[in-house]
Order: sequence, then C-alpha cells, then structure tokens
Amino acid sequence: MPQFDLPLEELRRYRPDLPEPDDFDAFWEKTLLEARGHELDARFEVVELPLTGVRVFDVTYAGFGGHPVKGWLVLPARAVEEGPVPAVVEYIGYGGGRGLPHMHLLWAAAGFAHFVMDTRGQGSAGWAQGDTPDPVGSGPAYPGYMTRGIEDPHDYYYRRLYVDAVRAVEAARAHPLVDASRVAALGVSQGGGLAIAVGGLVPDLAAITPDVPFLCDFPRATTLTDMPPYSEIASYLKARRGGQERVFQTLSYFDGVHFAARGRAPALFSAALQDQTCPPSTVFAAFNAYAGSERSMEVYPFNDHEGGGPYQQGVQLRWLQQYLRG
Repeated sequence: MPQFDLPLEELRRYRPDLPEPDDFDAFWEKTLLEARGHELDARFEVVELPLTGVRVFDVTYAGFGGHPVKGWLVLPARAVEEGPVPAVVEYIGYGGGRGLPHMHLLWAAAGFAHFVMDTRGQGSAGWAQGDTPDPVGSGPAYPGYMTRGIEDPHDYYYRRLYVDAVRAVEAARAHPLVDASRVAALGVSQGGGLAIAVGGLVPDLAAITPDVPFLCDFPRATTLTDMPPYSEIASYLKARRGGQERVFQTLSYFDGVHFAARGRAPALFSAALQDQTCPPSTVFAAFNAYAGSERSMEVYPFNDHEGGGPYQQGVQLRWLQQYLRG
C-alpha cells in the first residue's frame, strides 16, 4: 500500500482546529473524583510459573465504577532483594486482552516492573484473551466497542476504559516493589491512545511512549479511512442519519489531541506513513498538539499499522533509560 495521507513535511505542520468541550477538564475531574470514591483495593496474587528471572502477580483492582479490572505485574526477580524498581504500565491494542504472563517478559528483562492492564470487555479477538468483563450496558451500537454509549459522553465505553487506565497507574504504584516516582505509560494502537489520555490525566508520569496511536483526531480519521475500528463509527452513522453532530460531540471528550495538549511528561511517539488503521495525520495531530517540551517522533515510511514493531521496542528500551533510570 503506498502512502495515502499528507506528505511528511505537511504532517509535521498538521494542527487541526478541533472543537474542545468547554467543560472538558471539569468532565474528567468529576469522572476521576467519582472513580476514586471507590477504594483502589489493589490485590497482588503470586503466580507460580517455571520462569526463573521474573516474579509474576495476578492483579485485581477497582476501575471505573469500582468494577474489578485484571492485570499482570511482572517483576525482575532481583527486585525482591534490591528494592523498588521503575515501572512501565502497558495498555493493549483493540480487541486484545492481557493474555498470558509469559507473553510479557521484555520489560522485566530490562530491569523494569511491567504492569499489563486487561481491557474490559475485550480479549476475544483470538490473539490475546481477556479476563475483565464490562458490566455496563449501552444503547444500540455497531458491533465492536467504538459506538457503545456514543450518544452521551457519560455513557461512552471509553470513559470507563480511560478511568481503568488511570487507575492502572495507581495500582502499579501501590505495589511495594514499584518505584512510584518513576512510572511510564506505553502501548500500541488503542494502547497508544490510552497512554496519551493517561499522560493528560496523570500529571506526574515519568514518560509516555505511544506507538501508532488510535483514538486521535476522530473527525479526520472517520472520513479518511474505511478500516476498522474507525469504520465502526461511520457504519453506525449510516443507520443514524443526521446524528453526526451528537456523536462527534461525544467523541470530543475522548480525543487524544485534547489530552496531548495537557501532557507534560517526556514523550516518544511513532507513526507509520502507510498506516490505514490509524492514519499518520491523526497521529501527528496529537504529536503536534503535545504540550510537553520533550517530545520526539519515530517515522516508518514503508510500514502499515504494524509500525516499527520490535525495532520500535528497541528504540523505546534505549529512550526510556534516561527517564526511568536517571
């Protein structure tokens, strides 16, 4: 697939004029205040595995509405003797769940605690199972997650997921072998979008590193690509003619561009110029809006949504050393 979006020099200047709700900050302040009305109740149960270099915990904590959310905490074994270590909190791509703990060894091998948040209601896509139900219903929706409750920001699925993501940072920090002052957020695609949102909602993160992030610049994404998951929104609006104003008003509370404008932690983004799932202009929209003074972008001109893959992980491993080890 050839490059189909703006040329790179225009991408570096692309700053869409996206309407932001007047009560954006108040909405999220109230949402998080309500969530913190429930005890975090982070529980860490040891998982016995034939792995000598790590210790694994099956995590349960209270997310949105006090609902139990699952996760894994994978620690380098030496942390037990040497004390608290820096941590990365990882969010999973669309449709996936936390999977199995032996799938998450990279960051512990680098000496970091690795907290993997399960994704409520997801994890039945065939590549990584999930263990966290979403007990909240919604009105009529197109199959998938993008349109669940999309008529009202209070009911929207991603309100619950963004809260879960913030609480995942709090849960990671609750473990005594995690250095709470040195925590980074990362993820690919949906996970990258969650990392951006958390970067805007948690003011004291050490770093964020979103790869080919989803959930950014909804108006452009939904008219530029016909690939899922964005196509779910277009399919929903096919049946609800004239409903786009209300739908995009809801989405404006969840757009990564607005969270990026509030992010302060050092940030490493990545974009793929042939990415039809998360078009590069939508990624650059968030990157160019990012408020932090330390930000950088890795660009992969000949890749689709796989982005940099393991190459980008290598870049992250080196980049994070200065912010989590410094």
